[in-house]
Amino acid sequence: MSHKSFLLQYASDVTAEVVGKPSSIFFEAVLQDAGVNPSKSVMVGDDIVSDIGGAQACGMTGVLVRTGKFRPKDENHKDVKPDAIFDNLAQFVDALLPTIH
Repeated sequence: MSHKSFLLQYASDVTAEVVGKPSSIFFEAVLQDAGVNPSKSVMVGDDIVSDIGGAQACGMTGVLVRTGKFRPKDENHKDVKPDAIFDNLAQFVDALLPTIH
């Protein structure tokens, strides 16, 4: 536990639950807050395990972009297979817009 986490817990008298990607708790909380069904949601990210794998484990579509953390080997990850791959977010949006009615 980090020093800041300890101080926060001590000051609030509450045990902290630290969550983040690829935790299903993280994705489920975001989906619940947004009132969105996972099967109707898309996660666009550059991290094959945390973004794409985490989203797919919750039933979301996972779209990998070749920016930021992306590495060419990610396209052939042994466990996580993106639903689609785009060079960047703009290319994904350009592909998505014509499908919106």
